[in-house]
Amino acid sequence: MKDAIVIIPTYNEIENIGAIIFAVFAQDEAIDILVVDDNSPDLTAETVKSLQKEFPNRLYLLQRETKTGLGTAYIEGFKWCLEKEYEYIFEMDADFSHNPDDLVKLYHACAKEGADVAIGSRYITGVNVVNWPMNRILLSYFASKYVRLVTRMKIQDTTAGFVCYRRKVLETINLDAIKFVGYAFQIEMKFKAHLKGFKIVEVPVIFTDRAKGKSKMSSGIISEAIFGVMYMKLKSLFGK
Repeated sequence: MKDAIVIIPTYNEIENIGAIIFAVFAQDEAIDILVVDDNSPDLTAETVKSLQKEFPNRLYLLQRETKTGLGTAYIEGFKWCLEKEYEYIFEMDADFSHNPDDLVKLYHACAKEGADVAIGSRYITGVNVVNWPMNRILLSYFASKYVRLVTRMKIQDTTAGFVCYRRKVLETINLDAIKFVGYAFQIEMKFKAHLKGFKIVEVPVIFTDRAKGKSKMSSGIISEAIFGVMYMKLKSLFGK
């Protein structure tokens, strides 16, 4: 069984992908990378292919034909990593909003401290967000509060996208039944793990808004999260 791998979904991340790959491979822990690229017009995948020669058997690429949402990218990535028998599987953005140096902290939370899910949390020790406008901070912060209220999960940063899962969590969750593809995907994955009784911990991190490239946030993604949370809770109470 292999040890650790980080899934990095990409769409037009040519400005960031090379640097993020080198940053991950510079960590003290040996963490492999799977880039899941949604046919980026800027040829992000070509940069990954060129770097595969430099990092054989550590850098992998999964190319998809169309852009069908963050959730589906991660689901395909999860299945690929489970098939390759990785024990610890990470989610991380390509744009340096998640600091690669924090990967080791999440890894240790699971591998050494017994967590099943380790969340890189922006809100466990206050509000640790850099370079976001106030309206975006308030939206994210109160979205997490709303999710906690509805789901009763004891997680401060319910919408976080910087996460480490033990493989048994992803094997237990029915990945084909995950409904949401956007912002709500991160909430749904945590909620499913919560319902299964897995040990979920939050590790404090500092989130820094992207310096390069374009944000993928949209009003549709936010709406999915708001209404999706209530759907998830009702489904958990009344069954299918």
